[in-house]
Amino acid sequence: MAKPATVLVKLVSTADTGFYYVTNKNPRNQTEKMEFRKYDPVARKHVLFKEGKIK
Repeated sequence: MAKPATVLVKLVSTADTGFYYVTNKNPRNQTEKMEFRKYDPVARKHVLFKEGKIK
């Protein structure tokens, strides 16, 4: 059976609030770590979210 093309990744807030988003990523096409500026409702502003592993 073939491996799935996408993996789940956790986008962790750099504001150290503990808030995170979970999204899909295709590691064959996107080899570098993901970074997005998204809304952190705990900090109540847009901050940088970096990719981390799901435990």
